[in-house]
Amino acid sequence: MKVYACDRLRQGGEWLAPGFVSVDDSGTILAVGSTPPEGSAPEPVHGWVVPGMPNLHSHAFQRAMSGLTEHASGTGDSFWTWRETMYRFLERLGPDEVEAIAAELYVEMLEAGYTAVGEFHYLHHAPDGRDYDNPVELAERIVAAARATGIRLTMLPVLYAASGFDGAPPESAQRRFANSPAWLLDAVERLRKTPDLRVGIAPHSLRAAPPEELAECVTAIKRLDPSAPVHVHIAEQHAEVEACLAARGARPVAWLCEHAPVDARWCLVHATHVDDAEIDAIVKSGATVGLCPTTEANLGDGTVPRRLPLQARFGIGSDSHVSIGVAEELRLLEYGQRLAGEQRNLLASATSPSVGSFLHAAALAGGAQALAQPVGKAAPGLGADLVVLDPDHPVLLGRPAERTLDAYVFSSQGSPVRDVMVAGQWVVKDGRHRDRELVRKRYRQAVDRLR
Repeated sequence: MKVYACDRLRQGGEWLAPGFVSVDDSGTILAVGSTPPEGSAPEPVHGWVVPGMPNLHSHAFQRAMSGLTEHASGTGDSFWTWRETMYRFLERLGPDEVEAIAAELYVEMLEAGYTAVGEFHYLHHAPDGRDYDNPVELAERIVAAARATGIRLTMLPVLYAASGFDGAPPESAQRRFANSPAWLLDAVERLRKTPDLRVGIAPHSLRAAPPEELAECVTAIKRLDPSAPVHVHIAEQHAEVEACLAARGARPVAWLCEHAPVDARWCLVHATHVDDAEIDAIVKSGATVGLCPTTEANLGDGTVPRRLPLQARFGIGSDSHVSIGVAEELRLLEYGQRLAGEQRNLLASATSPSVGSFLHAAALAGGAQALAQPVGKAAPGLGADLVVLDPDHPVLLGRPAERTLDAYVFSSQGSPVRDVMVAGQWVVKDGRHRDRELVRKRYRQAVDRLR
């Protein structure tokens, strides 16, 4: 057992000063308190310690295309024009590039204070659309990148069986994604043989997962693992909502909650364009909403209604990875509401008037639920995933305890994240991942090949 003595430790919405965390050899927290276990010799941790943040929505390969879609086409750019660039980019990616990009991304996530990630993995096949000799080659490269860098991983292989609500087969540009329920469930079975890997499924969207195929996969994964997470893109763009109304006579979230067993295992990613009845349905289901503010802003998707993050459980994801920062996602979530409502301090509650504290705590809880990982707070029985904020960083200097998370979320110019622990192991010290140089070298080589 190791015992850590933290200058300040965030636990249960309060700061313990000092705070002591006892961790066993497996990286599980044994005890948390304001006094050390009798006879222990605590290791000092100088800083303000918070739980590691889950990143509930990631498409790892997209990290390497950030910055390549910011030239106006003159045709009214949107998510749909961005998608065409993404399709062309995919033509170049092989297994080595996928692994190198994912490893670089995960290093950046860890250095930013994310300690777990949900990989919404839909890049399944070779560029010509055929399976690799190992059908889950690319998924296993993602797993290898996570293992090498030390981040917790929830693997979410994607069902992509159609190109639209009419049930038409995937288009030629989608050949690397295209599959069937049988293919997906075989992939799940293969990945479940990997020790200590959390595996769920991800019907890509209602347009890509026709009703029968969606039902088949949801039923099968629950039979395999009743606690397995189910993630789905939903209601991200107005065009998707309109197409769903035309094809199925209902808005996307309303249709899903009526026709699928949506519960606390589910994560509804984006849910940007929802009405009050749909918000009520999400809250009743207990599902998590996966909010990705930097990507949603980058794609011009829109801003969620204020009721959604106030009343539903939510977590954050960096999605297309145009930005990788815990504080930035939380800050933009609040700022979007301020811009829309022309008011300040909108995402808070009567019990948590601190906006930074409310957002941080909510994202921890929602992310842990969505990824089905033992994280999200410093508590016995959960993983020792801890992030040390540097109290000497300019944005934290002189801030009282009750303003620490507000300063972290709303004043961060350069990250105050100094050290990061995952499952009891330090993976980041003094702001640098233990293998940053090696990972960056391989990433640079991959990008050179792609160029």
